[in-house]
Amino acid sequence: MEPFKNLINRDTVAATGAHLKRAWPRFDRKRFEAQATEGLEGLEFKSRAMQMADALQATLPDDFAQACDVLQASLAPPLALDAKGEPVSHSAAVAATGVAGWAVWSMGEFVARRGVRDVPTALACLHALTQRFTAEFAIRPLIQHHPAQVLDTLGQWVSDPSPHVRRLVSEGSRPRLPWGLRLQALVADPSPTLPLLRALQDDPSSYVRRSVANHLNDIAKDHPDLVAGWVRDHLIDAPGERSALLRHASRSLIKSGHAPTLAAWGLASGLKGEATLTLSSSRAAVGADIGLSVVLRSTARKPQLLEVDYAVHHVRANGGTSPKVFKGWKLSLAPGEERVLAKRHSLRPVTTRTLYPGRHVVDLRVNGVALAEATFLLSV
Repeated sequence: MEPFKNLINRDTVAATGAHLKRAWPRFDRKRFEAQATEGLEGLEFKSRAMQMADALQATLPDDFAQACDVLQASLAPPLALDAKGEPVSHSAAVAATGVAGWAVWSMGEFVARRGVRDVPTALACLHALTQRFTAEFAIRPLIQHHPAQVLDTLGQWVSDPSPHVRRLVSEGSRPRLPWGLRLQALVADPSPTLPLLRALQDDPSSYVRRSVANHLNDIAKDHPDLVAGWVRDHLIDAPGERSALLRHASRSLIKSGHAPTLAAWGLASGLKGEATLTLSSSRAAVGADIGLSVVLRSTARKPQLLEVDYAVHHVRANGGTSPKVFKGWKLSLAPGEERVLAKRHSLRPVTTRTLYPGRHVVDLRVNGVALAEATFLLSV
């Protein structure tokens, strides 16, 4: 498999330089390409993007407004959306008609660095950039330094005709955006973004609505009761799309067994009956998988709505453990019913988690309550 970092490569730089030269004939393309590709093979993905931003900073006009005009003139047409309402992949580094995709990340970084001194010009440029590649990272320093000014503009953008721009309103202001600058003021007090989310939660684009769900999930990590209340209030007469959004926004709270959130979804009651969990083996190796078998037996007189998840308590490098909750099943258990559920759990390493050998506990959680557990020994 091609390394992810190679999405920004020498061809990306050369094509970007060509489009910038077309947009501004005085552009020093040779200097830009030399600086952007210096030691490129030894750099990881983000470092490549930041080095290209350094090269832009060294070669674009000193006048920020003029530099933004050059960037915008070099761009390809806005990314189209596919039949599912999702943007065309960013994997193409630069389009034949102009710059698009991952190369625009570097342009956004340039705007973020210089734009804190000219916010209106920076926001106008990001409005264009985000339609070719997300500007969610670039807008965050502007929010950090000029929150009132930027949030006022985002309030206008909630009705922008471009779903890319409307998504930026939500995604760019997420308190805990992965890979992005943490907006500590919004972590402490998310209330400034709530009117934006309220305006966007019924957006016609699933691309936008999913961002709103992820934004609410961010808020839930620090203000769980606020999000539980949001879900409770906005579930009333909710259309199907909003209900799905709220469910996605609730995912972390449901996994953690947050009682008000479970109550909002009609999951406040624990299982009336019995639950057992067995594993397909008492031993497993990194890179393999292990089977989970669950048996639920109802002793209730009414149907029970159940969220059945499981947590794997991964062994850490220091010998301790850290639980990770995985989604299992959502079901209605009939009165007196016995239901058997089965699942394979992958033990293949992932970039966000290193697997260490040792005794791993798996616990079964029904409506957020741990009811059964089993163990296996993981070896390398």
